[in-house]
Amino acid sequence: MTWARRAVPAVAAAVAALAARDLIQRDHALLRNFPVLGRARYLLETIGPELRQYIVAGNNEERPFTRDQRRWVYASAKQENNYFGFGTDNDIEYTLGYPIIKHRTFGRAVPPSSPTAGHDVRLPSAKVLGAARGRARAFRPESVVNISGMSFGSLSGNAITALNKGAALAGCLQNTGEGGLSPYHRNGGELVFQLGTAYFGCRDEHGRFSLDRLKDLVAGAPVRALEIKLSQGAKPSLGGLLPGAKVSAEIAATRGIPAGQDCVSPSRHAEFSDCDSLLDWVELLAAETGLPVGIKSAVGDLGFWQELATLMRDTGRGVDFVTIDGGEGGTGAAPLIFTDSVSLPFQQGFSRVYKIFAEHDLHEQVVFVGGGKLGLPDNAIVAFALGCDLVNVGREAMLAIGCIQAQKCHTDTCPTGVATQNTWLARGLDPTLKSVRAANYLRTLRRDLTKVAEACGVEHPGLIGTDAVEILDGRTGSTPLHQVYGYRPEWGLPSPADQAEIIRLMVPEAPQGGSAPPSATAVG
Repeated sequence: MTWARRAVPAVAAAVAALAARDLIQRDHALLRNFPVLGRARYLLETIGPELRQYIVAGNNEERPFTRDQRRWVYASAKQENNYFGFGTDNDIEYTLGYPIIKHRTFGRAVPPSSPTAGHDVRLPSAKVLGAARGRARAFRPESVVNISGMSFGSLSGNAITALNKGAALAGCLQNTGEGGLSPYHRNGGELVFQLGTAYFGCRDEHGRFSLDRLKDLVAGAPVRALEIKLSQGAKPSLGGLLPGAKVSAEIAATRGIPAGQDCVSPSRHAEFSDCDSLLDWVELLAAETGLPVGIKSAVGDLGFWQELATLMRDTGRGVDFVTIDGGEGGTGAAPLIFTDSVSLPFQQGFSRVYKIFAEHDLHEQVVFVGGGKLGLPDNAIVAFALGCDLVNVGREAMLAIGCIQAQKCHTDTCPTGVATQNTWLARGLDPTLKSVRAANYLRTLRRDLTKVAEACGVEHPGLIGTDAVEILDGRTGSTPLHQVYGYRPEWGLPSPADQAEIIRLMVPEAPQGGSAPPSATAVG
């Protein structure tokens, strides 16, 4: 009781002092008018995302990922029941642009009936990466679903470790992001090494690209391909600044920069200045490393893509893969105007680029990769129908390892330890446990893609044509996907040879078409 009698005056004095400060200060009119009480407004604003996530939001509100979408990822990652009951609560009939996937009553593929069918499905790429241009280290990616570029520095070391171990368990690729190849990327998962404008991890003492350092790096790590990052959907044509306070010894060693000093990433590459010099550099990297080389870009002005495709057709030089990042893609930090309004969303951007390559008769020679909320089965199926061969997942993979969509990536205060360099917060993320959840999510997405492909009568999602998807345009109408984006009937699919080979890989012995096998009878 004595403690309580002393505490009450102390609390009252503190509140009085705070009220006096609010009354005197001039920065916030709300606090001058409503001292102390007005601070509740700022508190509610700070925890607004969490309140909306857990209390206010409906199943299909909340962005960028709805409650239903997050629930599906979380349940898949934990191997819990990810089914939904009582039918859809999406307003299908009145939602403009809603995609409908058309199943077939009879098709080549006969879906297996077992409840566990597809859980460990092998789902390799329908195309061999680098084969069209004879790269020495061409390969067929073992998974059509891979982990998108997210750098160590943007994500914590524990998060990168969890994703890399998860990639190893699921048999997929992890993109390093432009922040370099850290020790956390060396936990068994195979890699796509991303070359950004600052050439982190393969730069000399003056910040210029070093071919020798790149060759040493890829020789000592499981790097399967190189990706030149031109831009990304959430912040196209922007450079970056990592403040010196955040440049720890680990980050400095990974990126090849001085510790404790501001690190500036330019908005443009120094090794090339146009399509012609870009292709020269691509061929140099491929020749010196033997690896397939591609580019990653958001889509804005189509002149770049027209020139690139024309040069590839006329000169024989070319990229092995093209990663298209939609404007709806994520990032750790960017100005609002860029995340909201610069660069085309995935479907529009990808379809325009694909059409350009197809018109130049190059679409069967290039592996197309998509990014931008494609870690959800419905979005991914539309991407495959449009011509994607692979899809990259970023934020969905973050959700799988614990992200709660707090949207604090830019503050270094991520409460789940995913997008932060705060050691206390990062320690809360157990890489061993979360790696299993990442792998579970990746496997589940592949399973669902396979099930939908079989429902459409084909063996592989890469064989789903544009005729299998229609886009609703209101209460009474819909338009086939190929008409929406101006595709020719044969576009969106691999070459006939690649189709035949992926069918052979998916169903080496099982007969195609006809009736399903008889139902099994329980014994005992």
